[in-house]
Amino acid sequence: MAEVVRHNCGLTVAHSLHDAYRFIHSLQHRGREAAGIAAVGDGRIDVIKWKGGVSRFDVTDLHKIFLSPNYHTYMAHVRYATRGSKDKILEEAHPHVIGGTVEHRDNHILIWDCDVAAVHNGQVDRAFFQDSASLHLYSSCDTEALLYLYRERGAHNFLKEVPGAYTLAIADKRERDVIAIRDRTGIKPGVLGWKDGKYVMASEDIAFRKNGGEYVEDLEPGAIYSLTPEGNYHKEVVVSTNLAYCFFEWNYITDLDSIINGVSVRRIRESLGEILSEEFLPPDVDLVTYLPRCPEVAARAYAKQAELPFEPVFYKMRGERSFQGSTAGERKESIDQNLHLLPGMAQKLKGKTVILIDDSIIRGNNSKRACDLLYEEAGVGQAYLVSYTPPIGIIGDDGVPRGCTFGVDMPPDPPPGDEFIARGRTAEAISEAMGMPVIYLSQQGMLEAFARAGLPELDLCTYCIGGRMPFEAAGSLIQIGDRPQLDLWRA
Repeated sequence: MAEVVRHNCGLTVAHSLHDAYRFIHSLQHRGREAAGIAAVGDGRIDVIKWKGGVSRFDVTDLHKIFLSPNYHTYMAHVRYATRGSKDKILEEAHPHVIGGTVEHRDNHILIWDCDVAAVHNGQVDRAFFQDSASLHLYSSCDTEALLYLYRERGAHNFLKEVPGAYTLAIADKRERDVIAIRDRTGIKPGVLGWKDGKYVMASEDIAFRKNGGEYVEDLEPGAIYSLTPEGNYHKEVVVSTNLAYCFFEWNYITDLDSIINGVSVRRIRESLGEILSEEFLPPDVDLVTYLPRCPEVAARAYAKQAELPFEPVFYKMRGERSFQGSTAGERKESIDQNLHLLPGMAQKLKGKTVILIDDSIIRGNNSKRACDLLYEEAGVGQAYLVSYTPPIGIIGDDGVPRGCTFGVDMPPDPPPGDEFIARGRTAEAISEAMGMPVIYLSQQGMLEAFARAGLPELDLCTYCIGGRMPFEAAGSLIQIGDRPQLDLWRA
């Protein structure tokens, strides 16, 4: 399980406060450090953001703060910190703004009468806009700097010229419409929906389908969507696509029942489990299980394909994803206190050979906890840890250390204590570090699972597992500041 990797944020645009709140609550799996809402009226934008999950602030009281007659559109966000100061969670939370009067209220912030506000999923290299953004930023988050770049260049030039991963929504009190922009690679997901006769937007379609709405289409990469106060929309394609969908969205991040970029998350995970069983199937296996909860579908598919018994072995006290903890200590505590053997399993597993399916092994903390439970408490004879994601964070064939700088918090140069388990280690060394044999699905096998669903390798970003840089195909390197950047969008 990607236990110490905090993943993408979630965002939505709706036309009622209730819908914005419910939509973003359905995207809580994308972040739990902070939440926020921007209420947009005619010539006015007001913002609230608070620490913790969505339900930490009751929607009834939000209605008292944002009186319905004053607003026509709402942008909402759940966040974990990819960029920004992780010890300043509230200040770095979305929406980010330019202008406005700030009121600090201990565990939440109110910002009244902002000029511009944005919610963002993704990540942009700040070296690109360090000379363009204001020197008086309120936060160290790339989203706030992006707002200044938007205000300086306008939406069209922003989309043409800014390389990076972004699905974002912007409210500007000089404009009637709220705009949603998805960069030309489409790394981060975004969908258009329909609710109560009005068009809405979110990171995943599950936000609509869980709350009485309907999916309309995936936001087209390279396009600007303008959502009107009346609930209509119009779309303008500004730049051609250079697709690089993040494969990790399907492997781990996105809700199991979501469909992103036209492809079912459930079906991808089933295919990953099936191909995994084709690549690795020892002869002495007694049962197949999984590390809760993400890998369950893949584990069931593995067991069915291999004609082996499937049985849940572990339970979690809470559904939270431990990687979303703000500190290493919080994440370890979440793992140790949350993952346990089901009652009766110790007797049932004694002396058995077990296949333990995981979605990915980044740092290895969850897997080590599972290993201890299987061997020390259950007394298994043999356990194989089998991941349906190839090794992440390796050194590529080009000699470049891998990781993600496009919106998933696993940087190529991780801080001490957060190192990638696979970097610089052979398969044998990884197994020794984990305390049991570790087997990874091959890159070819993973790509085959996506190809079966209609997603070719060229449409995927696989940089973190050794693939190409998603921005390299569009142009040559140029110098921005003191760092080389890709001249992606120069027309």
